[in-house]
Amino acid sequence: MSAVAPRSRLSLYLDLVRFNRPAGWLVLVWPTLVALWVAGDGFPGWHLLIVFVLGTVLMRSAGCCINDIADRDFDKHVKRTQARPITSGQVSVFEAAMLGAVLALISLGLVLTTRWEAVAWSVPAVLFTILYPFTKRFFAMPQAFLGIAFNFGVVIAFAAVVGEVPRTAWLLWTANMFMVLAYDTEYAMVDRDDDLKIGMKTSAITLGRFDVAGIMLFFALCWCLTAVAIAPHRLGWPFWLGMAVAAAQMVWHYTLIRHRTREGCFTAFSKSHYMGVAIFAGVVLGFALR
Repeated sequence: MSAVAPRSRLSLYLDLVRFNRPAGWLVLVWPTLVALWVAGDGFPGWHLLIVFVLGTVLMRSAGCCINDIADRDFDKHVKRTQARPITSGQVSVFEAAMLGAVLALISLGLVLTTRWEAVAWSVPAVLFTILYPFTKRFFAMPQAFLGIAFNFGVVIAFAAVVGEVPRTAWLLWTANMFMVLAYDTEYAMVDRDDDLKIGMKTSAITLGRFDVAGIMLFFALCWCLTAVAIAPHRLGWPFWLGMAVAAAQMVWHYTLIRHRTREGCFTAFSKSHYMGVAIFAGVVLGFALR
């Protein structure tokens, strides 16, 4: 039997940043783009569009490096994560830290081409991203902390466009925090048995038998807060059609997770970004036809 050929560094680095799993950055980019359109009262311009799409992808990739460094000892005991580059010893902690730092610095360089207010809000965004993996050791709902970290893109988008963070921005930020709580609890349900064994804390464990009900409540809160934030812009039927499609997907998620199977919960998580697509499409078309 022939030996397995060693993987290239590039292949390992791409695996480390989940390059072949775009769902992780897609769930971030759609709410950020919604914020850009709302803040700009329509198309924000190519410069800001490119900055925030690339910045979102880069910071998510940097976050993967940080997360895998922090969880490398825990990941050995979870079947789904045992083969990750750091956990398997194929990539060193130093390499991963340097890669994460480079990606974060490039992202910062992109933000530096916008307003100083956006740069200022980038600082807590990075700090929360670094701290998140460690909250799984002591915080009963680390997914809430993840929601705070993930949604700084909304705040930074408003700061970049209008130089401030108004009430609408915070409504969208809160709405998307509930969205993160919903889909990341679905994700945590996949690993619940392993997490219980190793003492990891997750919202799926904390919610217990109320996990499905909690997820549906989080989805409902996200939907309602998004409607409250964007309705004053009077985007008409396109926006409400997008919201209706998003609501239908939330019901579909219930059918996927109600039996709590690993396959169903993982499918729900991996398809969760389509809710963001629906809302974003409604916002774009609404502004275009207004």
